[in-house]
Amino acid sequence: MTSPDLTTATATVKGPRATRRRLPVGNALAYLSLLVASAVVLIPLVVVFLTSLKTSEEVGDGSALSLPGNWFNVDNYVTAFHDGKMLMAFGNTAFILVFSIGGTVVIGSMTAYAVDRFDFRGKKLVMAGFLIATLVPSVTTQVATFQVINGFGLIDTRWAPILLYMGTDIVSVYIFLQFIRGIPVSLDEAARLDGANAFTIYRKIIFPLLKPAIATVVIIKGITTYNDFYIPFLYMHSEDLGTISTALFRFKGPFGAHWEAISAGAILVIVPTLIVFLLLQRWIYNGFAQGATK
Repeated sequence: MTSPDLTTATATVKGPRATRRRLPVGNALAYLSLLVASAVVLIPLVVVFLTSLKTSEEVGDGSALSLPGNWFNVDNYVTAFHDGKMLMAFGNTAFILVFSIGGTVVIGSMTAYAVDRFDFRGKKLVMAGFLIATLVPSVTTQVATFQVINGFGLIDTRWAPILLYMGTDIVSVYIFLQFIRGIPVSLDEAARLDGANAFTIYRKIIFPLLKPAIATVVIIKGITTYNDFYIPFLYMHSEDLGTISTALFRFKGPFGAHWEAISAGAILVIVPTLIVFLLLQRWIYNGFAQGATK
């Protein structure tokens, strides 16, 4: 008969061996999934970069992953920057970004402060309205939205997308709401004892403590607004009001598209976003992590 101690020792020996046998398979699957995900993200970028260095003949004759004949061909970038009026497009985009992000931060933080700190009739109805607004596809309301913007006389102006970006960002309200719920109410009560009103409490106490949430909203809202094509294309028709996303559309004609110029313009658009993301990715991750633990 086998003694209990010997059985336990055998099981103990077999356990780590079995674990060591299973670990390489798990690691291989993990690395394989990472490689597949990286390929899905990087291959389109590689194709766009290679196309931006090719001539129109190379684009028409070669495959998507074929190498360009001249790795220092910057003619497409010059064409995209000059003919696409990218400098003016960057100026219009910056103007829209500043006002839409600033309005989103102020409106979102004030709304979250009012919803969290004040008790009023219909508070649950307001929260339910916010939730419903996030579930309704924006495409289904575009006809009514266009009529409202047209009624204000804002069609073909830069204020049309600014107004829409500020008034349709329900996600920022929820981000600010999660952070405000982590701020002790005792700070508000102490300020009220010193004679501060609601706006003073928001301006001097609540808003300065929302820096991580503000950074998160600024980054998310900025990238979304920077890359948006639909709203600028629908509400700003003039060429001098083009943004960086609609500027690339100038190279799309009725009989074809200049893909080499479009690819060069896409690289010019991607590089600033990539640089900003790499510099501020710590704020993005920290903001989401802190918001999730509030």
